[in-house]
Amino acid sequence: MKLEQIKKGNIPNHVAVILDGNGRWAKKKGLPRKYGHQVGAENIMKIARFADQLGIKYLTVYAFSTENWSRPKDEVDYLMTLPLELYKQEKENAEKHKHNIIVKQVGRKSKFSNELIELFDKFYEETKHHTGLQLNLAFDYGFYEELNQAIENMITDGKTSFYQEDIYPYLYVNQPVDLLIRTSGEQRLSNFLLYQAGYAEFYFTKKHWPAFKEKDLLKAIDIFQHRNRRFGGLK
Repeated sequence: MKLEQIKKGNIPNHVAVILDGNGRWAKKKGLPRKYGHQVGAENIMKIARFADQLGIKYLTVYAFSTENWSRPKDEVDYLMTLPLELYKQEKENAEKHKHNIIVKQVGRKSKFSNELIELFDKFYEETKHHTGLQLNLAFDYGFYEELNQAIENMITDGKTSFYQEDIYPYLYVNQPVDLLIRTSGEQRLSNFLLYQAGYAEFYFTKKHWPAFKEKDLLKAIDIFQHRNRRFGGLK
């Protein structure tokens, strides 16, 4: 399939990706899990830049869930360093990989160190003026927590209506998902964007996230463009 052919079709406004298989990818190569996470983190911006070229407006990637804290402490500690590595990588490659992407963390911050909170804030402040794709880094994200936080804030604000248009402004992620991709062969949502993905098209691939390339995103969008999205109606 050709890039220009895809761009002429219906480009999803919001693509969400469950980044699965970093550790399994590394294990298959006889490498430590940490290396898989490192390469997976580096792949985020590569795919984001390509998604921006395609005209996708929002890309939300599930990088660390509220349940991931149960993993071994040394792995969690390492995962907490990856946003800094991602930031350094983008600063070092600024001239080589100029982009117009907004980078925003979505999820809780209460368990983060002050340094990590400041880093995410800095990442957003330095990119919020951009006019291209918005990359949502779902880091310490879980939908159950997101919904609970939204309802608490709505009650605090005296809201008495809980229709879709009332709830969306209070969610971490405010846009409905058009295409949801999960890598590494798993076929479940894992507490990710359950409200936003109500009418999303799903695409599952056995490729592990570090091996997911631009051509794989094109394949997913090509399949999306051949789906008949009826939203409960008839065409």
